[in-house]
Amino acid sequence: MEDREQAGAVLFDNEERGQAGTALGGAVYGMLFVLGLVMGVVGGFTQAAWHVGAVPVAAIGWLLALFGVCLGAGRMLRARAGAAVTAAGWLLVSMPFSLELSQGDLIISNSPAGYTYLYGGVLAAVSAFLLSPASSRGSWLLRGHIPRKPT
Repeated sequence: MEDREQAGAVLFDNEERGQAGTALGGAVYGMLFVLGLVMGVVGGFTQAAWHVGAVPVAAIGWLLALFGVCLGAGRMLRARAGAAVTAAGWLLVSMPFSLELSQGDLIISNSPAGYTYLYGGVLAAVSAFLLSPASSRGSWLLRGHIPRKPT
């Protein structure tokens, strides 16, 4: 009888951990998407801010930051989805910024800095995605601790 109670308690505990893990996973991916959005907004407005001669240093800096954040998200979550969600947030903002409105407004212009930022950003996001782990063995962040011998 006591073994059944312990087994029921372990099953209930694992069920709670599964629900908490799902909520935590949704929150983590949501925050990574928001991080990608923020990087797209700030990077879009500042990508042409600093040049050294003809080299768009600010755009190159944003490319390195995007690559690092996407790769870090993919590796820390041990899944390509972490890199993809962050890159999707960046793309969702950056691509419309490159469209010219009927009034002539344009955030990311047809300049070397704009081309470097857009095309380099896509290349950085794809590279980070491909360098992230393909299989999900469970994230260190999203994985719960299950005791070997329940007491």
